[in-house]
Amino acid sequence: MLPLLRPSPEPALADDIRPLIVALDDERARDARLAGAKAANLARAATRALPVLPGFAITTEATREGELDDRAAQSLREAWDRLSEGGAVSLVVRSSSTIEDTSTSSMAGQFTSLLDVDGWPAFLDAVAKVLASAAHPQDQQTRSQPMAVLVQTQLDAVCGGVLFGVDPVTGDRHHLVVEAVPGTPESLVSGSALADHCVLTRRGRVVGRLPSPHQALLTPSRRRRLARLAAAAARAFDGPQDLEWAFDAVERLWLLQSRAVTAVASEGPTSGPILGPGPVAETFPEPLRRLEEEIWVEPLAQGVIGALQTTGAVARSKVDRAPVVTTVGGWVAADLELFGIAPRRHRGWQILNPARGARRVLSAWRVGRLRAALPALAGDLLSTVDADLRAVGDLRELTTAELLDLLDQIGLELVSLHGHEVLAGMLLGGEGDRSSVAASALAAVRRGRAMGLSDEQLVSREPVVLALVAPSIGGALDLPDVGDGSPGTAAGREIGWREALRLRCRWAQELGARLALELGDRLVEAGLLDDARLVRELGVAELRAAALDGSVPEDLAARPLVLAGPPLPVAFRLDAEGSPRAVAIRGRSTTGLPASAGRASGEVCHRVEDITPDHRSVLVVATLDPRLAAALPRIAGLVSETGSALSHLAILAREYEVPAVVAVPAARSRFPAGSRVIVDGSAGEVHPLDRAGPGEEAEP
Repeated sequence: MLPLLRPSPEPALADDIRPLIVALDDERARDARLAGAKAANLARAATRALPVLPGFAITTEATREGELDDRAAQSLREAWDRLSEGGAVSLVVRSSSTIEDTSTSSMAGQFTSLLDVDGWPAFLDAVAKVLASAAHPQDQQTRSQPMAVLVQTQLDAVCGGVLFGVDPVTGDRHHLVVEAVPGTPESLVSGSALADHCVLTRRGRVVGRLPSPHQALLTPSRRRRLARLAAAAARAFDGPQDLEWAFDAVERLWLLQSRAVTAVASEGPTSGPILGPGPVAETFPEPLRRLEEEIWVEPLAQGVIGALQTTGAVARSKVDRAPVVTTVGGWVAADLELFGIAPRRHRGWQILNPARGARRVLSAWRVGRLRAALPALAGDLLSTVDADLRAVGDLRELTTAELLDLLDQIGLELVSLHGHEVLAGMLLGGEGDRSSVAASALAAVRRGRAMGLSDEQLVSREPVVLALVAPSIGGALDLPDVGDGSPGTAAGREIGWREALRLRCRWAQELGARLALELGDRLVEAGLLDDARLVRELGVAELRAAALDGSVPEDLAARPLVLAGPPLPVAFRLDAEGSPRAVAIRGRSTTGLPASAGRASGEVCHRVEDITPDHRSVLVVATLDPRLAAALPRIAGLVSETGSALSHLAILAREYEVPAVVAVPAARSRFPAGSRVIVDGSAGEVHPLDRAGPGEEAEP
């Protein structure tokens, strides 16, 4: 987790000289508590002769109540008239909160920014929208934070992007990382465009580059000028910066935004096991909060440990030392060595150690007996869990103590369910022609849509559809649009043991989420919480203390400001500071893991909404999000940067006979949207079509 967010340290202005409107070249604009951090950073850059577009800030003095102060009207009209030249020049209206673009967090994308604002009425409307975004930001993590508004002239850019003054993945301070797209950086920052990605020396020489359709943008001259801008910004701000920049039509370079590089990896050495989100990314595709980690991730880790110890396949000492399943910055990751995705490291003496052979014999004996008994054991567990779930009545009628006890019971059942699920995956394999939960869920959604049922009604009537939605406390229930496609080759068949166990895990997680929200509602009624969803910020012990004794941690209100870290690399080790540093898995630099057999070619897309109607798209994604299930009948191939061949989506891909490859390093960067590739789901390989051998274009 990142540390508690704080405004950038700047000397405060005396109360009697706090202006309502302040120009960026005014020394007073450097006060982040007055102009907001974004405007203050640009003001500081402007006073250091960095190329900043002209503009002004509507200060927090003028927006104290979350809307524009009447006193600012005349001054604002005069400032707008000067900057826009009476409305002839388009403007950009951006948020400038006191907590964004600080040294600990960028808060990127949390507030509103509007481009191409023309005319006085449109300008006032844009200012109102920016201020409103402070009252209801994403996930309510920054409610009621002081908000200034940054106003600048609109730039007609031919090329723009992002520049890091340090490699954020490796922590190498001798390298710069730059990404460029045509036009302004907005499409890059929003994630809607693929950029030219380069690693540069301090002088602007390319030392690493990923394939991109925009490689002509970063010419040698532009790279050198960007390198000089990075150096000047580092001097101005006493450290490497995360910069947004753009070149205009006459090749003038402009600095659009500057903030400290957050979540940069340490340059120190890494040690310990290789971790990655692969085996758990489908279950937890988004970062979790504190309570979610404790009630869902800890039982998963305990269940995996129990399964490994039961089979004896891994020495108990290794299991005890391994993190198994953990969280880094809220994101869930697993020990890839224990899960067999990364090769284990063996010392020479271990290879000759006879105890390893003896353990294998004992393990084989255990596994043989367990494989025969597992279906009966799993069946008994499923019956017990189903009976327990049916016995839960209206949560509102339970006492607070009963709710807490039920939450503990769910945790224990999740340990058992996860353990049996892992054993089923290890010992029972693909289970022949059994169907996947995802296929059953898609069929249930189609039936429900035909009946006109809402999502909530669908869940109540056919809870199997929860397999298509990741667990979340207070998250929106958003079942995918499944269309009217084929139900798949295995639809209607009985699901396998592992899939049945995973479905019960999801049901138990959902019950835990609803229990937590019910407890949150009661804490709101007692005046202990302002919002029921704040319950996510409590640990289990803290939740029990709050519910029974009315004791709430003093720092609870600040916890939502501790944001999740950036998405995790496919494979990484932790440095001395606990930050992830990407590593390569031996033998897997250019390939992935086979997940669904077959070969297919098609045009790459990175978003479901970009899938073409001709069933010729290859969907390349970061994780196997459950919501992707509805897209499988409409694509030619599937490629994921994380994932497992035993995931719901991998099984469903096999049912739909869609070739799939998972755990492909940097797949989205290596295979840009619009390019053509061949997916070999049998070999676990993905090849750009222009590099394929003769006749490959004819592949179905």
